[in-house]
Amino acid sequence: EKSTDSSKTQEPAMKKKKKQQKKTKGDPKTGQEEESHTCCGCRFPLLFALLQLALGISVTVLGFLMAGISSSLLVRDTPYWAGIIVCVVSFVGFVMLCISYQPDEKTCVQFAVKLMYFLLSALGLVACVLAVAFAAHHYLQMTKFTCDTILESCQCKLDTADPLGRTFVYQDAADCGSLTSMLNLYLLLQMVLNLIAALVCLSACFVMWKHRYQVFYVGVRFYPLTATEGQQQKV
Repeated sequence: EKSTDSSKTQEPAMKKKKKQQKKTKGDPKTGQEEESHTCCGCRFPLLFALLQLALGISVTVLGFLMAGISSSLLVRDTPYWAGIIVCVVSFVGFVMLCISYQPDEKTCVQFAVKLMYFLLSALGLVACVLAVAFAAHHYLQMTKFTCDTILESCQCKLDTADPLGRTFVYQDAADCGSLTSMLNLYLLLQMVLNLIAALVCLSACFVMWKHRYQVFYVGVRFYPLTATEGQQQKV
């Protein structure tokens, strides 16, 4: 009789524990905390890493194409370096996806990769802004050029009336008309692609900062209810 009574008293206690566990699992607050590091059902850096990879490859390929037009083009005028930096940033984002998520950066590896991704995104932002500035300056100069083909090279001047004016020489260019039209097109594409890549890197830095500091507020997160319930269950 005593055993039957004890089993009857244990059954409602077990049911209460199961109900409490279901409530904690079905709590929307806990679900939001678990899914706070996701975006559109995907983990955070996936969308940004894909965009950065596509833009980085496009900028790099376009930069090497520009370098193939004329051997006298400067490195600043062929910003493949900006595309390579953005590609490296995207690879770090993919590495972050392979690390298991832990809240509040409880692992050193996760913290190091997130910090590296943030710093490289900031570096990619600066590189893309510089590439846009160089391309815009070169494009404005080419709109004012007066070019002539001399000995398989295209020589351009800003002011033909000034004998001491600077002459821009583009080697390996037999046709100045095709050279200037192709360079103008490539420079416009570089400005657009690098501007989009800069905005993506800026948004990645912003989301990383917001995710880490919870809307620019630094403070301790308290869990009084969940902590007390867990202690009661352990007891």
